[in-house]
Amino acid sequence: MIRPGLCSVTFRDLAVETVVNQAAAAGLECIEWAGDAHVPPGDVAAAEQARALTEQAGLAVASYGSYLRFVGSDEEVRTEGGAVLAAARALGAPRVRVWAFRTGSAEASAAQRSTLVHRIREFADHAAADGIDVGLEFHGRTLTDEIDSTLRLLAEIDHPRVFSYWQPHQGMPADQALETLRRVLPDTSTIHVFSWWPRHERLALAERSELWERAFALLAAEGSDRDALLEFVPEDDPALLRREADTLRALITAGEQGRR
Repeated sequence: MIRPGLCSVTFRDLAVETVVNQAAAAGLECIEWAGDAHVPPGDVAAAEQARALTEQAGLAVASYGSYLRFVGSDEEVRTEGGAVLAAARALGAPRVRVWAFRTGSAEASAAQRSTLVHRIREFADHAAADGIDVGLEFHGRTLTDEIDSTLRLLAEIDHPRVFSYWQPHQGMPADQALETLRRVLPDTSTIHVFSWWPRHERLALAERSELWERAFALLAAEGSDRDALLEFVPEDDPALLRREADTLRALITAGEQGRR
């Protein structure tokens, strides 16, 4: 089952209750709560409020969208990681999204990669103790900026609770983007869904429907349960969320039909 949801960062300036109401009105099923907007790391009260409002609306917490990048001293990273997990626990989040440094894979040294691997593995051990999975943001200017580096990183971490997110990299043609999905698919837990083209321009999701129908066909054929989370809408306009959510559900259905 592919569960349609929303990244709260899509509406970072709206109150938590408003985000929940928008998601529910659009017929979405879950929310990834943003660590840089609605649920700061370590803010247990904010996390508990977001969880309560989400569940009262009949929605689920999909994940905690943290901005933990494992940068700094070991002590700083452990402190930040502890705050992230405190918020995730209070949210009842089944997974935490993290970032693989601030350095692109071509620029990262062997020592940097080794440090990152050790830190993510240690963080994942702590998360696993609370029943929480870890998902690596699949993003430019990090060690997951291209597929070979991503797969290598996952293999080096070699942890049963560490997975990858997936999204089409900016500026990447559809065929190339879908090939990255095919390769990382067995290790993918969550999909960030948006329509940016050719670079940062935020288009209606329907304008890249061919890409997303094929992506959802791949996901449906593999068969695992995953969350597909809308991330950003044109002009950041809440009034467009219902339309985008309708498109998302239609694309998921088309993908399921396309794999038959």
